[in-house]
Amino acid sequence: MSQGQPERLRIICPPAAATLGTDDHRSGSEWLSSRRPGQVFMMGDNPALPVMPERPTLADFFRLRFALDPFAVRHMLHSARRAREQGMGDKVVLACLLHDIALAGLLRSQHGHWGAQLVGPYVDEEVAWAIRQHEVLRYFPDESVGYGYPEAYRDFFGAEYQPPAHTRAAYAKARRHRWYMSARMVTINDVYTFDSEVDIEFEEFEDVVGRHFAQPAQGLGFDDSPVAHMWRTMIWPNNFI
Repeated sequence: MSQGQPERLRIICPPAAATLGTDDHRSGSEWLSSRRPGQVFMMGDNPALPVMPERPTLADFFRLRFALDPFAVRHMLHSARRAREQGMGDKVVLACLLHDIALAGLLRSQHGHWGAQLVGPYVDEEVAWAIRQHEVLRYFPDESVGYGYPEAYRDFFGAEYQPPAHTRAAYAKARRHRWYMSARMVTINDVYTFDSEVDIEFEEFEDVVGRHFAQPAQGLGFDDSPVAHMWRTMIWPNNFI
């Protein structure tokens, strides 16, 4: 999947979303003026990343992109195993397996919404809905199923943190939805602590993926779907444009 620029000194310009509000943020003019003679901006394969196959599958993204954040991958795999061990159906298990997929490969902010959009063309609508809404429901306890506000959030965000108005409104709407419990089961299994000594491989869930993830023959990123560009962004995350 290699593209051009052999033997060139290449500059990686981080995406604005990654640097806005930080000391690392630089304007486009600053990036352009910083380029030295002979240097080019990164386009195509970054040799620092594993090369993706010509027709990438979901498994390829787990192994060659998401695995660069071992914590995120371990978290998703453990969440999916926990859902399966509790007798959850395939849709909930798959939603747990994919619930933080955007966090692992794209963006942290609004990761449930990004993740739902990313997998939407390839999974049942209920699975995508559960992934999107877990981002909302995680802030709100549901005593009927034993879900409380995560203690980790008090540590992460401060005890005084309150979700914004749009999140509270989305929760009220989701609470009335027919698939509410599917999304709630993702939060139930969205574990924040687990035995890091226990390794889980993606292969454990290939049966569920095979039944419920419509892998395109052209490969993720090349099937001309409305989200193909999102998968290509993860293949070539350091492209200048």
